Amino acid sequence: MSKKLRLGIAGLGRLGRRHAENLAWRVPGANLVAACSVLPEELEWAQRELQVPQTYGDYTRMLAEAEIDAVFIASSSSVHADQIISGLDRGLHVFSEKPMGISIDECLAIEEAVAAHPDKVFMVGFVRRFDPSYRSAKKMIEAGAIGIPFLVRSQTVDLDEYAPFQVKFVPTSGGIFLDMNIHDIDIARWYLSDEVRSVYAIGGSYVHSEFAEAKDADNTCALLKFATGKMAVLSVSRTAFHGHDTHTEITGSKGIIKIGMTPTRNRVELFDALGAHVECVKDFYDRFSEGFLAEAREFVECALTGKTPDMEARDGTAATRVGFALTRSFHEGTIVTL
Repeated sequence: MSKKLRLGIAGLGRLGRRHAENLAWRVPGANLVAACSVLPEELEWAQRELQVPQTYGDYTRMLAEAEIDAVFIASSSSVHADQIISGLDRGLHVFSEKPMGISIDECLAIEEAVAAHPDKVFMVGFVRRFDPSYRSAKKMIEAGAIGIPFLVRSQTVDLDEYAPFQVKFVPTSGGIFLDMNIHDIDIARWYLSDEVRSVYAIGGSYVHSEFAEAKDADNTCALLKFATGKMAVLSVSRTAFHGHDTHTEITGSKGIIKIGMTPTRNRVELFDALGAHVECVKDFYDRFSEGFLAEAREFVECALTGKTPDMEARDGTAATRVGFALTRSFHEGTIVTL
């Protein structure tokens, strides 16, 4: 692309740095010219490693002063909604990491802001929709490869070593269902082309009691019933020891599609006195690096060409609504109807 989209990024933490590197070096048409973080060392990193010319410790100031056309939000979940709406009201294209908001009211306010700015591109970071394997499965479903899909089974896990880091973010992240299950929720809606009508969730803090003290969990399982009677079974674990074992299975009337059932880093297998071994991907970015790059490229292309993204703000609201219903079900021990 000859034209460049001038971008500012908000948040340079574990995922924000990955997004910033993609925007700086790997996305055609992107020109990362500004960065915002409350941590000076993160801004120093952006200047040193990415040569970002404009850095800010305040998001409002970046919007007011930076010469940008779009903003890429990878900040804390608790500020996503305010930053999205402020960006749109400033006349910018906006990409935001999930969750779109940490309350239904926030999500609905975002939908209103998106509708008020129809000439601006808005995307929420449901990265699995951009992973090559998940996209291939979607095309197969649409082509009728498994007949009518009626069941999604999906799980998301993080390494146990990340658990202490995650505990402190529970109060602002919305908890395990919004923080982790939201991807599985979105994928289930996407593959089944249906809306969730009732949920039931169970789980507990089986390894780290700190999550229970924060009224959260380290392992959960959820059952979703859709409007047409279709189903989804979703599980989450913060305590995996072998790798980032995220996988999905879609059952239809004529077959089954399985995605990533073994979380292998590559196709190498080691056979020795201890048996057969494969090296696993370590974390979510290791597994979905292609998807993160593809979604950034999609956002920039849409902003530059006027193309409409496949996902809408309502997808973020729908997934968040189900996440809150699961949280309520988990706390109350009851089936929750949406």
